[in-house]
Amino acid sequence: MPYCTRNGVKSYYEVSGEGYPLVLMHANPFDRRMFLYQVAHFSTFMKVINIDLRAYGYSDKPAAPVTMTDLCEDVVAVCRQEGTKQAVFAGVSVGGVMGLQLGLDHPELFKALILVGCSSMPGDRYQSRIDGYVQQGVGQFHIQHLTDLVSKDFPQTRLGKYLLSMHTEMDARLNAPAIAEIFNALQNRDLTARLPELKMPVLIMNGEFDNSLKRSKEMSTRIAGAEHRTISGAGHACCLEDPATFDGHVLDFLKKHGLLKV
Repeated sequence: MPYCTRNGVKSYYEVSGEGYPLVLMHANPFDRRMFLYQVAHFSTFMKVINIDLRAYGYSDKPAAPVTMTDLCEDVVAVCRQEGTKQAVFAGVSVGGVMGLQLGLDHPELFKALILVGCSSMPGDRYQSRIDGYVQQGVGQFHIQHLTDLVSKDFPQTRLGKYLLSMHTEMDARLNAPAIAEIFNALQNRDLTARLPELKMPVLIMNGEFDNSLKRSKEMSTRIAGAEHRTISGAGHACCLEDPATFDGHVLDFLKKHGLLKV
């Protein structure tokens, strides 16, 4: 079980496959298993580094204040531990925001970005999420939060119910104060003014029913050369809801920019 420790905080991650590195960062309130389909697929021809964000999965869950820079430097530390010199980064929601900042602060490392369900500006739902976890507790609110992030039909299917319930198996390991600090970090950032600095290829994706769709589309117009794709019938967690379409867009993007080394 590989861990990387930075400033006393341990980040858990898994490495699968060989080839050009693909670094993955999941959304609140999932863990690395959000990318189970992508790991299975892309690890057949890439080195996939799939990380548990602090506060989730097997990573540490500190309740101390944290910044987006702290979260991003956790990722950089993992890459350095793995000897990664260049990589593609893919992130969903908070993972996508991290991708933005990583691309801005470490362009020498991240040569392409896949940003899903995110924007450069704070959203309007963070405080309600914090209140849900703190007041109702992880055991009650986590499944509600997970369900809110997919299309209304997905949780009614056997597969959807299974995949969402799978992410509640870790509830006993989670704690509300640590989760709240991730939302606080999201609230205390705005990268909009820096978007023109991004020079690498950028793919932005959303599900059709993603609450961040409008803001993501607007963000795509501020990044030179950025491509935007919408996945019909999916919500915020489109990589889990429709992995075939999601992976198809990623493959097209990687091929277009010469990043598919097979």
